[in-house]
Amino acid sequence: MIPYEWINSAEIRIADYIKHTPVSFDCDLGVYFKWENKQTTGSFKVRGAINRVLLLEPWEKSQGLVTASAGNHGQGVALAGQLIETKAIVFVSNHAVPSKVDAMKVLGAEIHEVKGGYGLSEKTAIEYSHKNNATYISPYNDPQIIAGQGTIGLEVINDIKLDEPVTWVVPVGGGGLISGLGVVKRANNIRGKLIGIQPESSPFTHALFHLGSQEGIVDNPTLADGLSGPMQEGSITLSIINNLVDDIFTVSEMEIKQAISYAWHKHGEIIEGSAAVSIAAVLFGKVKSPALVIITGGNIQRETHLQIIEELK
Repeated sequence: MIPYEWINSAEIRIADYIKHTPVSFDCDLGVYFKWENKQTTGSFKVRGAINRVLLLEPWEKSQGLVTASAGNHGQGVALAGQLIETKAIVFVSNHAVPSKVDAMKVLGAEIHEVKGGYGLSEKTAIEYSHKNNATYISPYNDPQIIAGQGTIGLEVINDIKLDEPVTWVVPVGGGGLISGLGVVKRANNIRGKLIGIQPESSPFTHALFHLGSQEGIVDNPTLADGLSGPMQEGSITLSIINNLVDDIFTVSEMEIKQAISYAWHKHGEIIEGSAAVSIAAVLFGKVKSPALVIITGGNIQRETHLQIIEELK
């Protein structure tokens, strides 16, 4: 668990570098949408990355930053590296979305490609940081990353009245975001369930939550690339999830596609697969209204988005 005060401090610390993203209400579904696709870098991940990097000691900054990412966290770390004038090295899978890789390069990141899925990229990045005395910035397994992501919850409770129980629906990969939101909900006695959503093609955290192990889980390709891959062994997020999360569900690739299409045709919003899982859970009845749906990002390959909205118009 992390102290709620850390999330309050993070909100102040990162305020000058991020956007307070909007919340809207979908009358047809009876749910609120929190649009983090409108965030700086197009994803919520920048919140945790900047919060963590701004807290580094001078000697940690001087060693340079290293991370592993499917793309969104890497953009956040690269931007944070710019703020402290420190180089960022990002290890990515050779299956990473090209537009996300390009965005990291634009922000000054040095990209190291790893043949294999996200899990191998993360392992390689950690090993590299140890061998080269570099500062590793985890996408989720870090209390200050969790605190930064939790600032989304502070914005939500400031922007909408939650007088009645509302289910919070949150995409889950390594669990940094849902952990931070869980701390906010508990500290403010917010009623309603906290539900995580994963792609059924890569359900590692789902397996950990329900079975206590991710052994034997296969990391298949998924539109929700930012949620794929195993959780780092011993991650602090797992204990927080087990204490604060009510359930974790999975959605199919077709359901993710339908959610991407819905966001565009109903709201005119471009969202990525990792964000669409939460809408998919509502669209296909896995979570009932009233609900708060966290839309975590909008960094989808343009050609992929066009193909989906044309196919499902």
